[in-house]
Amino acid sequence: MTEATLTKKTGLRELKVNKPFMYLLTAKIISRFGDSIDSIAYSWMVYLLTGSKVLMGSLFAINFVPGIVFSLFTGVLVDRWNQRMIVMIADASRGSIVIITGLLYWQGLLQPWHLFLFTFINSTFECFATPAEMSLVPRILPKQLLLSGNSISSTSARIAELAGLAAAGALIGLIGVSGALIIDGLTFLISALLIAFITVPSDSPSHSSTSSTQPSYFQEFKVGLTFIASHKLLIIIMCVATFVNLCLTPFNVLNTVYVKELLNEGPIGLSILGISLIIGMIVSGLWLSIKGPSFKKSKLIVSGFIILGINYALLFIPVALPIYPLYSAAIFSFGMGIAVPLVSTPTATYLLEVTPKEMLGRVGSLFNMVCTCAIPLGSVLAGFVAEFIPVHTIYLLLGGLLIIPAVYLVTQKDFMKV
Repeated sequence: MTEATLTKKTGLRELKVNKPFMYLLTAKIISRFGDSIDSIAYSWMVYLLTGSKVLMGSLFAINFVPGIVFSLFTGVLVDRWNQRMIVMIADASRGSIVIITGLLYWQGLLQPWHLFLFTFINSTFECFATPAEMSLVPRILPKQLLLSGNSISSTSARIAELAGLAAAGALIGLIGVSGALIIDGLTFLISALLIAFITVPSDSPSHSSTSSTQPSYFQEFKVGLTFIASHKLLIIIMCVATFVNLCLTPFNVLNTVYVKELLNEGPIGLSILGISLIIGMIVSGLWLSIKGPSFKKSKLIVSGFIILGINYALLFIPVALPIYPLYSAAIFSFGMGIAVPLVSTPTATYLLEVTPKEMLGRVGSLFNMVCTCAIPLGSVLAGFVAEFIPVHTIYLLLGGLLIIPAVYLVTQKDFMKV
């Protein structure tokens, strides 16, 4: 048995016996199962309730506004507070909001303004939960297990999403959109309960609130900002991620329109594309967990961008040449799914490796804020542009633009050493 094989098996065994990681992993699996059901039920509900591409784009934009506005503050607070409690409270609160949404829709009382309000509130909780969960991972896992742990976590979550997407159509047909939303809300509550069982050595805040030497909020914020500013590669990655998010926003906003109006399919069609995307992510994630450590992170990321751009552009073909359009679109969605972990997993791992644990909340929040700042603009623009340009043509143009980041990154010698 080779040393590499022995190390890999030992790493997987260590992940299995790490109870805090397994609680976190199980919570993520359950909540992702609910999210995948919600992704079909919620988008279909919004389409039926509003019937407007502009409103759909605006609602998607609202989802990212709290992350941009509040991330300047949440990072420092997450580093000071109990990260486990933050994730637990955020999951419980988000689950309650989703359940309320389902009940209002069931009673015929849900209005578009409710969607904007609830989306804003849930996204606000998420801006606390995301950096807090990021901070928990390196406290639970040693550095040598981070890539394997992230890959296993990502792959398991994708499998749960696949199961949810497969069940979504049947659930909506059996218990309706409102029932599907309520199930999603319950998965958040179960996730919060599992998070409550996690114990880590740094479960208490990093700084004592009673300490006279505690740095001020702005001092801590400045330290996080200075850390990012001093790392050229982090800045490059953030700028590229911002551009990519801008290009991918129409796919997230307009996919329901693409399926219903251009492919002439219903919720089942939307589920099939989602399933194809998730299967691609699972295949890629499994490959990364086994072979990923043998490759440079930079090569994985560049390859991911190229695969993503090509398959995104190819979504034009099922509409232009409608021969089994749903199935050909599913193939290209699968290709996009292959690309996503190749980009996201090495990027997240690099961020965890280079950032001091006590600064992960601040750095993670700032990183996410910059990466997502273009999404609200892209969401609104997608809604307006789709009124004049066919959705599949938008996909073709933006898919071509996604090749640009790959070309740029290849020219950056420092990045290619990562």
